Amino acid sequence: MISRYFAPDLFRGRTVFVTGGGGTINAGIARAFAELGANVALSGRTLSRLEDAAASMRGHGGDILAVPADVQEIETLEEALAVTERALGRVDVLVCGAAANFPAPAEQMTAEGFRKVVSVDLLGSFNAARAAFGQLKATRGNIVFVSATNAILPFTFQAHVGAAKAGIDSLMRGLALEWGKYGIRCNSVLPGPIENTEGLRRLLTEEDIAELRTYVPLGRFGTIEDVAAVCCFIASPLASLLTGVSLVADGGQSFSGSAMLAELMMNP
Repeated sequence: MISRYFAPDLFRGRTVFVTGGGGTINAGIARAFAELGANVALSGRTLSRLEDAAASMRGHGGDILAVPADVQEIETLEEALAVTERALGRVDVLVCGAAANFPAPAEQMTAEGFRKVVSVDLLGSFNAARAAFGQLKATRGNIVFVSATNAILPFTFQAHVGAAKAGIDSLMRGLALEWGKYGIRCNSVLPGPIENTEGLRRLLTEEDIAELRTYVPLGRFGTIEDVAAVCCFIASPLASLLTGVSLVADGGQSFSGSAMLAELMMNP
């Protein structure tokens, strides 16, 4: 449990809103905030997934709310945030985690496929930040953008994701610059490969995953709890001076570049 590392009441009385809340990693992030006392709103397009995730978190900390919204449609986010404010209080931490991904060679990728990823990841992050601005200004809160090392390295069959993630990091820095005067901190977390996730299994076979793992300086991939811990840290008063920071959390995997991963993906 995350409370092994942080004070168990670190976020007590605070409200955390998580987009893409039904996803494996984002649900893990949300659970960590809840275990540290936060009231958490899980947002996403599929209510059943949100409710399942919420049910697994109840009784482990603060109050949990499942509230549907599509990050591509800012009006739905505005409504979801209004519901959250009424039920849990104004948002103190916004976690922008909604993302889309599929592997595709650039020459075979459709314009619609490229647009979809950028729409969910980049436009969705802006929409969430813009919709939450009023509440974050009132609480002098902060935003954690869940990006990826695609933002700093090119990955084979991931040109669309790299463009979206780099855009997110640029957006984060722009908002950190503009919204600092309101006391709003904006940072991003860039996970590398995360163990036992659908995204990793979608890209590589188990044998290739094992081989890639040997190229990580720390000798292992990250876990969902690792990512959650970094997000909780950067959103906490422990990081009160950090804004505009892109925090890479990959065990050093990015040091070796993306050539090894490219070889594995192109030669299955």
